[in-house]
Amino acid sequence: MTGSATTRRLRLLSANIQAGSSTRRYSDYVTRSWSHALPVGGKQGSLDAIAQLARGHDIVGLQEADPGSLRSGFTNQTHYLAERAGFDYWSHQPNRNVARLAGSANGLLSRLEPVEITDHPLPGRIAGRGVLVARFGEGDEGLVVAVAHLSLGANSRRSQLAFLGELLHDHHHAVLMGDFNCTPDVPEMELLYKRSHLRPPHAHVPTFPSWRPQRAIDHILVSAALRNGAGSALPAANSDHLALAMEIEVPPQALRGATAAAA
Repeated sequence: MTGSATTRRLRLLSANIQAGSSTRRYSDYVTRSWSHALPVGGKQGSLDAIAQLARGHDIVGLQEADPGSLRSGFTNQTHYLAERAGFDYWSHQPNRNVARLAGSANGLLSRLEPVEITDHPLPGRIAGRGVLVARFGEGDEGLVVAVAHLSLGANSRRSQLAFLGELLHDHHHAVLMGDFNCTPDVPEMELLYKRSHLRPPHAHVPTFPSWRPQRAIDHILVSAALRNGAGSALPAANSDHLALAMEIEVPPQALRGATAAAA
């Protein structure tokens, strides 16, 4: 996919990084459970590999990034990745912190300077889910990129998707990326499509589990006014999810007011 003279091409990446932990088979959830609570297990090497992957993109959405708890050695992993991958702009949204042992956050890395960043808690039976929203242009025509991690339960997802649909309702140039924990054709996803300008993906791209991808549960959803290429799955170090990459074309008015960092 190539941009035209009247559009700008942006390379997007969404990755559930599992806080840098390693999961290569289902049994690891039990036998390596200690690695999810302790600052060992090769997390820095995994983060460095994710930084290398992120470096080739313009905007990166992260899920399950540790905001600075014991298991990460009190390292804000979003900030670490921004520095290692050379992103001037970054933000994170801590959503869950278990007694300072293990935290989880949504994160954003960007080569464009956002005009505004907001975060919102998502509804659900159990608290601890959220959406991080970055705006890169002025007004309703500005590009909006949202990063979310939805619940496992269908009932909670239904209320979360309804909320996201209302949140993005007025934005014609919108992207929603993240770990949805569901395929794009389940009934509750219709709430999102009906209440926003987002559309279903062109194709299902399996991302989970990473060692034998069978389920398309990580998505980059794009509004109808934005042209986009097909999504492609890429290894995110040793995470149990593959990352998802996509290129989009953005019209000039959607980025009015946003500036790019110097190369």
